[in-house]
Amino acid sequence: MAIISSKPSPSSDDPSKLVPETSDVPNPEVPIKSKRRQSKPKADNGENVEVQKSLDLLQAEATPEEKLADKLAKSLPEANNTDINIRPKNLEDYIGQKDLKELLHIAIAAAKSRSSALDHLLLYGPPGLGKTSLALIIAQEMGVQCKITSAPALERPRDVAGLLVSLQQGDILFIDEIHRLPSVTEEILYPAMEDYRLDITIGKGQGARIRSVQLNKFTLIGATTRIGALSSPLRDRFGFVQHFRFYEQDELTQIVSRSAKILTTPIDDDGAIAIAARSRGTPRIANRLLKRVRDYAEVKAKGEQITGAIAESALELFNVDPKGLDWIDRKLLTVLIENFNGGPAGLDTLAAATGEDAHTIEEVYEPYLLQIGYINRTPRGRVATAAAWKHLGYPVQTAIAGLIN
Repeated sequence: MAIISSKPSPSSDDPSKLVPETSDVPNPEVPIKSKRRQSKPKADNGENVEVQKSLDLLQAEATPEEKLADKLAKSLPEANNTDINIRPKNLEDYIGQKDLKELLHIAIAAAKSRSSALDHLLLYGPPGLGKTSLALIIAQEMGVQCKITSAPALERPRDVAGLLVSLQQGDILFIDEIHRLPSVTEEILYPAMEDYRLDITIGKGQGARIRSVQLNKFTLIGATTRIGALSSPLRDRFGFVQHFRFYEQDELTQIVSRSAKILTTPIDDDGAIAIAARSRGTPRIANRLLKRVRDYAEVKAKGEQITGAIAESALELFNVDPKGLDWIDRKLLTVLIENFNGGPAGLDTLAAATGEDAHTIEEVYEPYLLQIGYINRTPRGRVATAAAWKHLGYPVQTAIAGLIN
C-alpha cells in the first residue's frame, strides 16, 4: 500500500510534478543515501574528540624567532646561503671520524634493508666537531626528514610532545645539548623512545585519565658536550653512544680545501696546511679561520691565491700563532711564567693577575692548554710545562729550574 505524502499537491502547470511523492516510487535522479552515512556520530566518540583536542594543544607553535627566520629564508635566494652549503651532504663527503662512519654505514644499510627506523643515537664530544652535520647526513642517507631543536628550547612538556606527534615514519629528531633537558620534558621521552608511545592526561581531578597515543617510529639523535651530565635512564635508552675525537692535521687540511672550493676561494696546499695547523683540531675553527684569511687575501693581497705566506701573515695579524694560541692564551702562560716562575699558582690568583674571569679561564682557555701539554693542574695550583716555556721562547734550563722549585 503506497503512502502518499502530506505535502501540498503540485501545481497543474507543471505536468512532471503530477506524480504523487510516495515511498514506493523513488526518484531515479536522486541517489538514495545509506542510513550509515546519515547516522550521527555516537556518543562513544566524545573521548576521541577530547584526545584529538589534546593532540592539537600539543602541537608546538612557532616562536617569533622561527617565524622571522622562515620569512627571511623565503625572501633570500638560496644560492646566497653559502654557510649552509659548507656542510657535507653525505657520508662520502664527510671527512674524519672514520670509525664512526664505518659503524653508520652498517647501521644505515641494515635499517634500510629492513625498512625500519634507525636506532637512537647519542653523539658526544667537544663543540665544533660536526655532530649537527652528521645528523643531517644520516637523514639524507635514510631519505627522511630531520627536525632540529635544542634542549633549552624545550622548556615545557607540550614542546617536545608536539614535535613527537608531528614526526612521520622514520623521521629524525635531533636535540642539541640534550643534557640540558628539563626533567619533566625528559621523562616524556622515555616511553617515546622505547615503545613509541606518548602518554597524555585528559581531564582534571578525579575524572582525569591517561590515554596513550601511538607514535610513528622515529630516530632520536642527541648531541652533548657533557655526557656525564646526562641522567642514566636517558643515556641507557640510546642504541648507539659514540664519541667524537679531535681531527688530525691532514683531515683538517682536506676540510679547508673543500670549504675553500665551495666558497670559490683559491688556495694552495701550503695555505690549507697553515690554516689547518692553527685550527686546534676543530673543523669549525678551521672554517672560521679560512673566512678571515679570505678577507685578508681579498683586501691586502688583491684577491690572489691564498698561499702559505699569505695565510701566515693573515693569522699573525689575527694573533693566532702556529700552535693555534691566541693572545689571551699566551698572556695566561706569560703571566704564569714571568710572575710566578712557572707556578704553581691558584686559579683566582691567575684571574686577578690577567684580568680575566676565573670561570672563563677554567672553561675556555685551560682545556686546550691541557690538551697540548702546556699547563698542568696540581693540588697547589696551575703549573706551566717545559713545552710552554720553549714555545714562548724562554730557555729550557730556566723552565726546568722553575718546575723543580
